[in-house]
Amino acid sequence: MDHRPDHRDNIRDFLASRRGKITPAQVGLPTSGRRRVPGLRREEVAVLAGVSTEWYTRLEKGHINGVSEDVLEAVAQALRLDEDERTYLFDLAKAARPARRARTQRRKDVEVPPSIQWMLDSMTMSAAFVRSGRGDIVAANALCRALYAPMFDSDTTDERGRPNFPRYFFLDPGSQHFFVDWKDGAQTTAALLRAEAGRDPNDRALRELIGELSTLSSEFRTMWAAHDVRIRHDGIKRLSHPEVGDLELTYRALDLPVSDRAVHELTLYTAEPGTLFEDRLKLLASWAATQPRTTRPTRHR
Repeated sequence: MDHRPDHRDNIRDFLASRRGKITPAQVGLPTSGRRRVPGLRREEVAVLAGVSTEWYTRLEKGHINGVSEDVLEAVAQALRLDEDERTYLFDLAKAARPARRARTQRRKDVEVPPSIQWMLDSMTMSAAFVRSGRGDIVAANALCRALYAPMFDSDTTDERGRPNFPRYFFLDPGSQHFFVDWKDGAQTTAALLRAEAGRDPNDRALRELIGELSTLSSEFRTMWAAHDVRIRHDGIKRLSHPEVGDLELTYRALDLPVSDRAVHELTLYTAEPGTLFEDRLKLLASWAATQPRTTRPTRHR
């Protein structure tokens, strides 16, 4: 498994997986004749990128150190990488530079300033939380804790009681009932971890998390091997909440710098005004504002 920080393997597998997703017809190349590989051949990518086949073959084998940004951009365009995939490719190139290869110690978690917790607590009609690159919920308001009660109560939380999205998705069977669109959510979760691994390959705790999931979850192994990448994410989240029933919420994630060495994400969940889902979210918010965390609201009928 490639959960270790092997830059050449990551580059090789990522480029090969993207190449395999593009058909000759999509890029205006002839489609006649038998093809031994799905997608484009290496020489076809080389032509599209304006480089020699030998050079591109060397790049796809992981020899990315010293490659100029212009050439990487040409390869990204040839492979039709989206913005997130392009960012990931450039992150892999940065990680391959000699100055980044030094072994680092285990990175300590960055503490969230009290002012951020005050900000979260002031949001009473939106479920709000701060998520680290590894998928830990490092700060949350009361409505978030009520909304994600199954995850906060899961055995997959860490020793500090903090939930972790990847562990909950892949190691708690209950997640498949809680998240209505579990497969899509799990794929996004794996893709977010893939992007974080490219951005911070020396994060030892991240590598250990990926190794744990790879060992314990066949679903994660399959999704991780797809080399999909996701950085920005927003949309609709559908939950089957054990207390208030089905919820359909809009969510958006925003970058939130918490120090000069860490950027987390602030995520907000809201319901469309005038809908049954807003009524159910209001019920959850009312309970969250008045009851101890150890109790549960009356189930909505």
